[in-house]
Parts: sequence; C-alpha cells; structure tokens
Amino acid sequence: MKNAIIGRKANIGKNVHIGNFTTIENDVIIGDNTWIDNNVTILDGCRIGHNCQIHSGAVLGGIPQDLKYNGEYTLLEIGNYTSIREFVTVNKGTVSKGKTVIGDHNLIMSNAHIGHDCSIGNNCIIGFSVGMAGEVVVENYANISGLSAIHQFSVIGAHSMISGMSRVVKDVPPFIMAAREPLSYVGLNVVGLKRRGFTVDKIEELKDIYRIVFQEKRNITLALSLIKNEFEISKERDLILNFIKQSKRGILKGSLS
Repeated sequence: MKNAIIGRKANIGKNVHIGNFTTIENDVIIGDNTWIDNNVTILDGCRIGHNCQIHSGAVLGGIPQDLKYNGEYTLLEIGNYTSIREFVTVNKGTVSKGKTVIGDHNLIMSNAHIGHDCSIGNNCIIGFSVGMAGEVVVENYANISGLSAIHQFSVIGAHSMISGMSRVVKDVPPFIMAAREPLSYVGLNVVGLKRRGFTVDKIEELKDIYRIVFQEKRNITLALSLIKNEFEISKERDLILNFIKQSKRGILKGSLS
C-alpha cells in the first residue's frame, strides 16, 4: 500500500490488499480478503463486504448527483464477492432511501455508473458503460448489457436480460429478454434460465404466461386474472404477477414482429 492514503478511523479487515495511491476515508468499513487496486477512491459512508475486488480508477461513495442533496449522512453498502471494475462510479444515497445498495456476487463492468439510492440484488451483471440513474432497482440474476441507459425509478426484474445500447424507460419483468427501440419483450431469457437450473417444463410455462401478457392483445388486468386462474401457484408465477401489479412506471411493450 505504498503511498496510499488511509483514514485513521477506517475499519480495514484482515488480509486486505490496498494498492498504491488509493484513498480510503475515515468512515469506511472493508471486509476481510478484499482486494483494492491502485488509484481507487473510497469515500466516507462506504461499507464493503469480504472477498470483493475493486479495480483501478473506481470511485465509491461519491456525493449524489441530485440537486436536492444537502449533505445528509447516507451510505453505500456493497456485499460480499462483488467485483467492481475499472473506472466504475457509485454514488451513496440521499434522504429518499438513505443508502445505495449492491448485493453479493455481482460483476459491475468498467465505466459503469450507479446513481444514488439504487438497489442491486445478488448475482447481477452490469455491463460496460451502463448508466443507471437514481433509485433504480435491479433484482437478482439480472443482466444489463453494455452502454444501456436506465431511467430513474425503473425496476429490472430477476433473471431478465437487456440487450446492449438499450434505452430503459419502463419496468422490465422477470425472466425475459428485452431488446429493440423502443425496448420490447422479445422472448424469455432461455439461455440464462437453463444455466440456473430451470427445467424445460418450467421454461415452457413461463413462455405461456408471457404469451398471455404480451401476445394475446388483452389489457393487463384481464391478462393477470387469466394467469392467476389458469396456472398453478408457483414462486415464478407469483413473482410475475406481483411484479406487474406493483409496477409504478408500467412494463415494457411486447413486440415480436
């Protein structure tokens, strides 16, 4: 850690590597076995778990890029086994949520930006130069491909995949592939679901559910009622129903033409 600047009150775990010219401020907690490259900046309010990797040029815990922020005490929480690549920026929270949260086993690729009060689950991939505005929610196992822009307050559902260079202004339901402009449903994330152990029967059931949502030209209320009546209770069915019911921005459109 030659030439690193580390606050005297920073709580650094065991076997933590800190590279040259890295700055770690006082109000910081870093878990055991985390590896921090050269020229990283970790600002007050950061809570970083164990076995993480933080690469050169990353800036964590920066002041929110929100005109309403007035110096309130807020946090950035990062879980365990998460990799943050070169030149990623992650802002801490505002009074709205109080913290920005990134869970466990995530990969945040280089040059990505994660805005204030975002919540990223576990096992997610955030691609190269993804720009994520404030208060976005990314559920477990979601994959956002490079150069995509995510509108404030959007929700990205579990196990979904968004194609590169996408403009995301509506919520993206679980298990699906989203592409095109405007962003649309283009099928299930079949490859991802198979990799995570979903059976062929379950994948076919999910296809049937989304056929009702996106391809049968019903209004959303009728579609949800039909799904509830025709499909047996399962965590996947209920995840879809609850996601769509709770969507505040509305979900993306279906387009297989």
